[in-house]
Amino acid sequence: MIDLRSDTVTRPTPAMLQAMISAPLGDDVMGDDPTVIRLQAAVAERAGKEAGLFFPSGTQSNLAGLMAHCARGDEYLVGQLAHTYKYEGGGAAVLGSIQPQPIEHAPDGSLPLEKLAAAVKPQGDPHFARTRLLALENTFHGKLIPAAYIQAATDWARQQGLATHLDGARVFNAAVASGKPLADMCQPFDSVSICFSKGLGAPVGSVLVGSQELIGRAHRWRKMLGGGLRQAGVLAAACLYALDHHVERLAEDHENARALAEGLRGIAGVKVLSQDTNMLFVEFEPARCDSLTAALGEEGILMRAVYGGPTRLVTHLDISADDVQRIVQAVARHLA
Repeated sequence: MIDLRSDTVTRPTPAMLQAMISAPLGDDVMGDDPTVIRLQAAVAERAGKEAGLFFPSGTQSNLAGLMAHCARGDEYLVGQLAHTYKYEGGGAAVLGSIQPQPIEHAPDGSLPLEKLAAAVKPQGDPHFARTRLLALENTFHGKLIPAAYIQAATDWARQQGLATHLDGARVFNAAVASGKPLADMCQPFDSVSICFSKGLGAPVGSVLVGSQELIGRAHRWRKMLGGGLRQAGVLAAACLYALDHHVERLAEDHENARALAEGLRGIAGVKVLSQDTNMLFVEFEPARCDSLTAALGEEGILMRAVYGGPTRLVTHLDISADDVQRIVQAVARHLA
């Protein structure tokens, strides 16, 4: 099976499974699981932060990060299409009593500084929520948000007295694509949620990094949100293995996405809209979307051609260069 729906669909490799089986374990709620402790320290060091905290999901990591920064009645500035606003069930508002202030994105995925400035509420006025935090992403539809913008936006936030949080769902993809170390990606932010269950191929897991004080607050929220796990080292071991073995190879996913884009460009009925890192966005001939989805599914290629909108195709650990050629040939055959 070739699954192009997302990079979250990967399965643990045999070596990763062996690392999980062999991991020394303790009770992480009591703070003595050695594998979790090792993961948290390793990620914090690589990110250039004081401390890290393991979470079962990126959604929970982001939520605990937002709650560690903001109190009830506070507000965070966030992109209209950002994951922490659009795709996390409204958790910040429902569970944290934190008001999101969504901002319309620029075409490159950034949030224009003038729009951010206009959204900041007057401080000390009881009519308004208290603006406390700027939450950003550093990839948007696979595209790297320019580093100059990230620096300018976080500098602006600090001038306004705002904290900064990065939803680093694919921060390793950004680091590999830019040729910069993870610490450079994380340096402008007070907190970063780093996901291991996407491009790095772990079955679950994210690590929130930041100062000791912030991680201490997030630790309490993690418990309240149901994220206190016992022998969590079984899961942390997969993340450690991914950290040691699956980061540099992300370049292969980026190259496979580029090759897939090149192959599809030559097929009538396919329009390649963009390709960045491991994500490719295309449009298929509307009348053929349903039949193409079904035909490819019968050949063991999972995707969903979207009628009237872009289709996202994602390369990852379980897709090889040979698979890319198989995909291109299958699409060409069924659209011929």
